[in-house]
Amino acid sequence: MVNFKKIGIVLTSSALSLGMFSSMANASTTMNMQPEKVQIQVAATEKDFSKNDLIKKLHELFPKKFDFLSNSDFYMHSGGHFYTDDDTLRYNLSFHKTINGKQLNGSVTFVGEELDIEQFYFQPPVEKESLFPAKVSKDDARKIAGDFVKKFFGGEEYQLETDPINYFPSQILSEPISYSFSFARTKNQISIMDQRIGVTVQGNGEVVNFSRNPIQKKTFTFDDAKQLKDKDGILEKIKENLTVDLQYQINNDYRSGDRSVQLVYLPTTKLRGVNASTGKWLTADGYAEEFPKNTKIEMISAKQLPPKQKGITLEQAKKLAEQMLKVKSDKVKLNIESVEEVKNYNGQAVIRIQYMYQYANGGSGTGLEIDKQTGEIIQYNDMTSNLLEQIGEKSKKEKPISEKDARTQAIKYLKEWIPSYLHNYAMPIEDPYFEERFGTYNFSFPRIVNGIVVMGDQLNVSIGADGSLNGLNVNYQEMEKWPSIDKVISKEDAKAILKKNLSLELNYMKSDNKKENLHYDLVYLPTFNKDSFSVLDANSGEWSSLYNGKSTSAITHPWAEEELNYLINAKVLDIKDTKNFNGDASVSKGEALKVMMNSLTYFYSNSYDNETENKSQTFKNIDPKHPLYQVVERAVDAGIIKPDNQNFDLDSPIKKEELAVWYIRVLGLDQAARKSSIYKLDFADANKVKPEYAGYVALANSMGLLKTDQNNFYPDREATYAELAVSIILLAHEISEKGNSLRYY
Repeated sequence: MVNFKKIGIVLTSSALSLGMFSSMANASTTMNMQPEKVQIQVAATEKDFSKNDLIKKLHELFPKKFDFLSNSDFYMHSGGHFYTDDDTLRYNLSFHKTINGKQLNGSVTFVGEELDIEQFYFQPPVEKESLFPAKVSKDDARKIAGDFVKKFFGGEEYQLETDPINYFPSQILSEPISYSFSFARTKNQISIMDQRIGVTVQGNGEVVNFSRNPIQKKTFTFDDAKQLKDKDGILEKIKENLTVDLQYQINNDYRSGDRSVQLVYLPTTKLRGVNASTGKWLTADGYAEEFPKNTKIEMISAKQLPPKQKGITLEQAKKLAEQMLKVKSDKVKLNIESVEEVKNYNGQAVIRIQYMYQYANGGSGTGLEIDKQTGEIIQYNDMTSNLLEQIGEKSKKEKPISEKDARTQAIKYLKEWIPSYLHNYAMPIEDPYFEERFGTYNFSFPRIVNGIVVMGDQLNVSIGADGSLNGLNVNYQEMEKWPSIDKVISKEDAKAILKKNLSLELNYMKSDNKKENLHYDLVYLPTFNKDSFSVLDANSGEWSSLYNGKSTSAITHPWAEEELNYLINAKVLDIKDTKNFNGDASVSKGEALKVMMNSLTYFYSNSYDNETENKSQTFKNIDPKHPLYQVVERAVDAGIIKPDNQNFDLDSPIKKEELAVWYIRVLGLDQAARKSSIYKLDFADANKVKPEYAGYVALANSMGLLKTDQNNFYPDREATYAELAVSIILLAHEISEKGNSLRYY
C-alpha cells in the first residue's frame, strides 16, 4: 500500500540527509586553510554569495544563538544540488569549534537566491540537562518543535503528524536524549504528501536538527477539497477487493546480530490509493478503472544454474573490477584502494574492493563485492552519471528504453553476473521505480522460500537509459530454519482482521514523479492498524511493528522505577517478563556486563568487519558461539574486566565492590585506584572492603556513583537491578562530563 512505501521514502531520505550534513560538518575540521570568500553565481541571475552572506543569513535566522562563533569557525562548501530531480543551487555552511575541551559543530543548507533554509544540524556540547532524565519531557519538546515551525514558516500551514518511527530505538546513556517530530504542510487543512518537515529537540529543550523536503519554487495546482467521493463507499470498495498474502519477514537485532524469521500477512495488491475526486484506482502506471490485478509468482530460473566460475582469486577480482569500473574520461583516474577477503554482513565469504575516482577538485568512491566461491558480483554501483556531473562533463542524454526492454536487460545481466542465485528469486511482482532525471529503472526481484515471498531479501537491479547495468545488489541471507506454516491463522481470518483495521487517510499527492507534473490530486491512502509500519503476525493474529518500536511495558519500584523503565524501553535491559520482574533481585555478572556495554557503547555483535577465521578467545568457557562472547571480549578490550583466570563466571551475582571496580575502570582511573594505600575509607563497614578494592570503592563513592546507606557501603552485598540501573545512569553522566566515552568498540 502506498502509505507504507511513501512514508518510508520520506523518512529515509530525511535520515540520509541529516547523516550527510553531520559527516560534512565533521569533515570540515580537517581543512586548515579556509577560503574567506567563495563566489558562487546563481543560475540565470547576476547575484552571487560569499561566506559572509551565509553567516549573516544564519544570524538573522538564529539571533544571538551563534554569536560565540567567529568567521574563521565557518567553512563554506561549494555549490551544487543534492537531489537528482532538482536543479536548484544549494549552499552549505558548516561550523566547528572547541569550547572547554568539548567540540561542537553544525551545518545549515540554504536554497536559491533568497537563501531559504532547507536543512539545519547542530551538535552542541553535551549538557547534563540533555541526558536522562532530561530537562524537558516529550510533551514539552513537542511544543518547542511546533513553535519552531511556526516561527520559521509562519506564512505556511503545517500540522503535527504521528511521531515518526524511531529507527534506532536504543542509545548509549552518555548521549543526549532527543525527540523527533514530523510536520506536514497542508492545503485546505489536508496534508501534502511530499512536503514535510522534521524537527529534533534535544533533552535540554534546544532544537538541534531540522530537515524539510526539497524546496520547489513552482506554482502547483490542487484538487478542489469540496469535490470528494464518499469515504465510506471507497473504503467498502477496497475491502471488497482486498486479498492477503502470507510472507516471511526477516528481523535483525542490530545489537546482537541475531536474525529471526516471522510469518506475516500483508495485503497483496498493487493499489497505491484511490482518487478521492473520481474514485479511480491509483497504481504505479497511473489511474485505472479496474482494480489492479496481482502478479503471479514466476521464478527467474526453474532450476539452479551453474556458478559463473569456481572461485576467484584476489588478483582476478582486481582485474574484473578495473574492467567494470573504468571511465572514458581523461579527467578521472581510477584508484583501487584495497582488495581483501572478508565476510559480509550476511556472514558470506566475499572479496571486497574499495576504490576511488580521483579528479581535479576531489574524489568519490565506494565498494564492490564479489562472491569468493562463485566469482559473481553481488554488490555493484555505477557512479558514472554523478561523477561526470561533478567534473563538469554532462553524460550523454539518451531517450530511455522502454520498461519492457529494461526488464529484459535486467534479467540478461542477472544471468550473466549471478546465475547461481537465480533459482531462489522470482520475477518482479511490483512495478519498477523510474528515476526520471537519469532515465533509469530500478527493479526488485523477490526471494521465494517454500513458495512464499521473503520480505527484506531481494535482488535489486538498476538499468540505465541506454540499457546498461547501473547497479546490482544481492541481499541473500542464509537461515537455518524457516518457520512452518502449519500453525498460521487462515487467509480468511487474516483478511477479516485486515478489513477490520483498514482505514483511509486523505492526502494531497502527485500521481507520478515526473518533473513536469505540477498538480496534486486528492487521494485516499489505505492504512492498516493506523500504522504504516505494522504487520499482522500470521501465528498469533496480533499486530507487530516492522521496526520493533519501544516497549510500553512499565514496572514499579519505590526508588528506581524511572531508571529501570528507561533501560527496559531503551532495550538496554532485556527483561522477558516485566509483570513478574523484581528490581531488588540480584543481578549476575553477565547481565551487569551486558547492561554496561549496551549503556555505554554502540557495537554490533555480528558485525562483518569483525568476522575473522581465527577469533580471539580470552576465557575457555566463553567461545565465539556463546551469546555474551562479544560483550565479554569488548569488555576485555576496554579494560573493564581482566583476564586473570582461565574462566569467567557470568552466572554468579556481582558484588557491590566489584561493580565499583568496573565503573572506575570505565572512567580510565584504574591506575589511580590501584594505589589503595593512599585512600582512607570512613564507612562503618570499611573493614569489609577487600584491600585491593579500597581505591575503587573510595573513588566510586566520592563521585556519587555507588552510595552508602546509614554510613555502610555493604561492599560484599549482591548488587540489584535497581542499584545497577541508578548507578549506570550516574556513570554515564560522569563519562559525558569527562568526555572519555568508550566510543564504538
